[in-house]
Amino acid sequence: MTGITVFSLSAQIQWRCLPFSAMSAHTLYRLLRLRSEVFVVEQACVFLDLDDLDAQCLHVLGEAVDADGSVHLHASTRLVPPGAAFDGASIGRVVTAPSARGGGIGHALMAESLRLLEQLWGPQPIRIGAQAHLESFYNRHGFVSDNKPYIEDGIPHIEMLRP
Repeated sequence: MTGITVFSLSAQIQWRCLPFSAMSAHTLYRLLRLRSEVFVVEQACVFLDLDDLDAQCLHVLGEAVDADGSVHLHASTRLVPPGAAFDGASIGRVVTAPSARGGGIGHALMAESLRLLEQLWGPQPIRIGAQAHLESFYNRHGFVSDNKPYIEDGIPHIEMLRP
């Protein structure tokens, strides 16, 4: 898959879905910088983000391009193929830039990720490991908790399933 481009309702965000191997060095740098900014710095969590799954996944990127042509990554997920993390497909590393929050980009990101996952691997249950405080966010996208909280990297998480 070389990439899928879809424009959001705001027309400011361009959605791309790329395999790891198709990302340019600049795109990969923007992705890893955003994940580090949020998952390591903002959440004050020392953990190894580079977990050897990225190369197996497709990456959904929500980008905006300035008038001068500079690209800004505002949101991203990784689509994890069936069998890589769970028996079925999964969505992980859901991240929104702090500067982009509050306007619904997180919900647009999840909707686009769900659409692409189904397009890639067909309709199926989707399992995620979610930060517990985001349970209601994921509920809005059809995910339900298994009610078995666990701690991952010092942060309360729950496993959730979208049947």
